[in-house]
Amino acid sequence: MAQVIWLEPAELDLEEIAEYIALDDPAAANEFVARVLKRVRLLIDHPRIGTFIPELPESKYRQLIVGPCRIFHRIEEGKVYIVHIRRSEQLFRPSLLDEPDTAAS
Repeated sequence: MAQVIWLEPAELDLEEIAEYIALDDPAAANEFVARVLKRVRLLIDHPRIGTFIPELPESKYRQLIVGPCRIFHRIEEGKVYIVHIRRSEQLFRPSLLDEPDTAAS
């Protein structure tokens, strides 16, 4: 079993995306957050699920897809760090994953 740790940037990303969805449909925003959390919980028992990031095939980072978003994470010493969440249509910037890690409280 792996411990899943949400970093602050990922929490802020999820909150921002949910707030945007809620502008049109609050119920859809709640459902989206529930789908993300359900998918991320799978990492506890299956930390290697997800795919390598196509833009960074040699990277230690992986991604889970929960339409319309990509959840970026990495595995280190039995822990899975949720680093960022981005909408799929946003251009991927490798520097996104170079930001200092801040564990969420």
